[in-house]
Amino acid sequence: MSQTDQDHARQGNRFTRRAWMARTAAAGVAGAAGMAHRTVTAQADDSQADDSQADDSQASDPAPSDAKGYIDAHVHVWTPDTKSYPLDDRYDVSAMQPASFTPEQLLRLAEPSGVRRIVLIQMSFYGFDNSYMLDVIEKHPGRFSGVAVIDPDDRPAETMKALKSKGVRGFRIVSGKRDPDRWLSGDGMKKMWACAADESLAICPLINPEYLPSVDKMCQQYPQTPVVIDHFARIGIDGTIGQRDLDALCRLAEHQQTHVKTSAFYALGKKAAPYTDLGPMIHRLAHAFGSDRLMWATDCPYQVQGGHTYHDSIDLIRYKLDFLTNRDRSWMLQKTAEKVFFT
Repeated sequence: MSQTDQDHARQGNRFTRRAWMARTAAAGVAGAAGMAHRTVTAQADDSQADDSQADDSQASDPAPSDAKGYIDAHVHVWTPDTKSYPLDDRYDVSAMQPASFTPEQLLRLAEPSGVRRIVLIQMSFYGFDNSYMLDVIEKHPGRFSGVAVIDPDDRPAETMKALKSKGVRGFRIVSGKRDPDRWLSGDGMKKMWACAADESLAICPLINPEYLPSVDKMCQQYPQTPVVIDHFARIGIDGTIGQRDLDALCRLAEHQQTHVKTSAFYALGKKAAPYTDLGPMIHRLAHAFGSDRLMWATDCPYQVQGGHTYHDSIDLIRYKLDFLTNRDRSWMLQKTAEKVFFT
């Protein structure tokens, strides 16, 4: 885990790393022309009152389904106070770009867009020490949920249960450059997947597309384990949407506990707002998974660097994709993340 987590953040802004740029195939997405004005319906239980009353019209200004607001399902925070929260031995302050991204800085960006709750992802700077994320969760009751990083070889089930009591609802696993056929084969990883099933905790793989088959196999072995794939499995990082890669991601939809984050738009495809070139991929995923298994996220602070903005990210889902109904938007912007990370 430490080696792959190091690979995740050491080289700066993650989605611009050269090591990721040659990962996806150079084929286009078939059937893209059929995306416009098609309705994507969530595969949710229509017996729920709030869902059955949802407006399926194509409104120009969709609002959150309740006063709790939207949920950003993937954000990193850190503090310049490295005395109180020391960095992992693999990092020094030069890796912290920007030097500070605190909850206060984050909320100033998120709240104007109607985002009230946020899923925090443990930052690699801190290694297996989740203290800063846990303190943020504790200081802002109900506002944040957490995805932790732990050592799979150090009593993972006990650690996962302890962190659950402190507001953690998911656990990030990072493939790095390990063997795609072996990175999930260890006993500790198997214990993590089993505990996640028992405790309704999400396993959150940060992977390139070539690791999707290994995740598929684990989903077959642990069908009750909630799984959330980060950032489309990085499909489109090289500027193209590989059909074979997208097929592999969509095959995970056969497992009812799998979900996908539609996130990190700044780093995929054309890498430019309004990001509508990602529409065909989102359209395909919405049909495969249903919008009730997709969740929007920014991946801040990286989404707000290099001329990209917070509102450009959320506006892709709110306004720019005609095939999404208000019901779809409600799931992607709030209810899917709420179901997985805030229950």
